[in-house]
Amino acid sequence: MPSPPELSPHHIPKRMLSTTAAAAVVMGMVIGAGIFRTPQLVAQSLGGESALLMAWALGGVFALIGALCYAELSAAFPDTGGDYRFLREAFGADAAWLFAWSRFAVIFSASGALLAFVGIDYLAELVPMGTFTRALVAGGMVILLTALNLRGVQTGTRAQIAMVALDVAALLALGGAALWLAFRGIAPALPGPSATSPVTLAAFGQSMVFIMLAYGGFNDASTLSAEVRGPRDMTRALVGGMAMITALYMIANWAYVRGLGMAGLAESEAPAAALMARAFGQAGETVIVIGVAVAAFSVLNALIIVGGRTLYTAAEDEPALARIAEWDQGRGVPRAAILVQTAVELALIAWGAATGRGFATMVDYLSPIYWLFLTMSGLAVIVLRRRQPQVERPYKVPLYPLLPLLFAASCAGVLVSSVIYVGWSGCLISFGMLALGLVVRTGLRLTVKD
Repeated sequence: MPSPPELSPHHIPKRMLSTTAAAAVVMGMVIGAGIFRTPQLVAQSLGGESALLMAWALGGVFALIGALCYAELSAAFPDTGGDYRFLREAFGADAAWLFAWSRFAVIFSASGALLAFVGIDYLAELVPMGTFTRALVAGGMVILLTALNLRGVQTGTRAQIAMVALDVAALLALGGAALWLAFRGIAPALPGPSATSPVTLAAFGQSMVFIMLAYGGFNDASTLSAEVRGPRDMTRALVGGMAMITALYMIANWAYVRGLGMAGLAESEAPAAALMARAFGQAGETVIVIGVAVAAFSVLNALIIVGGRTLYTAAEDEPALARIAEWDQGRGVPRAAILVQTAVELALIAWGAATGRGFATMVDYLSPIYWLFLTMSGLAVIVLRRRQPQVERPYKVPLYPLLPLLFAASCAGVLVSSVIYVGWSGCLISFGMLALGLVVRTGLRLTVKD
């Protein structure tokens, strides 16, 4: 078979991003609201300290394996579309279109709305706001970050590095708070029972839905693979970023358990704020609330950096969407695609506010679709090795095909668990939106023929 087609010379993004900038996007896509919200739900599912820490470590290993798979795909098929390019090469144009549609209508847009809700919800701890006001402020933050990134990719990634530094500082502060409590000889607030029941498969599966929500997002950074200075820079960014995130998450979860105890963690809806308040009083709580808000906006910023790129790439393949397939060469951004993506995020913020369950509504909406396509991307490593062996691969995932198969199987397991957690009625909305993508594609093709 011939080598995969290259990007059009008129739309080749400039290779201007360093490893540090790309790693900052990787970490910014992952470290966000999850680690500050989901440990409570994991503690409720598992009940035991050892089981909790083991599950978070396993999640880190799973995410690192995924990063290794994406490192090979990104090095061999660098493209602003990320998964879109991988799925198109492996499974054809229809599968790639459905991914692009889901990324546009479900995954990225719902993730952006979710993070905006989290950031504003935490800020509301300091400045009380009603539901309508929170929605307005959340929408305002989306607009502000969009405007920042439309100034150019370098501006966006510089802001990302600064915000990721604050994310890391917030997680390290949790570890420091737990060490301070230990130094003062203060026992965990609510240690929980000395003996716990064995963890069931259903409980473990449910806990992994929450854990992988916190680890999720590393694959989205592959949309920058055509903009890093060299193929190995993307590999270093993915692997190095995920290794650092796993270490930080283990520190944070140990700190939660040491400071709050398992029962205290299971009862706290804001464990980071509870831990910092116990260690340092009101001042500590205020600092971490600001840190959590910054973490949420950091991921939101990263979503805006990469969010329009898949839509831009898909639009290049659809003549009816030619106006969206415009790349601002001077600023290094897909301007039209970013604006369209932002419009959908604002609509979802309005929907989430109307339901009164902003964060939960977005999680239910995006989870099943996200893990469906991540499973397919894991399998794409194997499919492309077989179909296009002649393509140069500056990096190859080790222990092939074991690791890609393990990653795909793990993603499929989380997919099943997410379907069980969301329920069939919830999945009907998500998969209904996916089916709508086929209708839209048919309509676009008819428009071109006419």
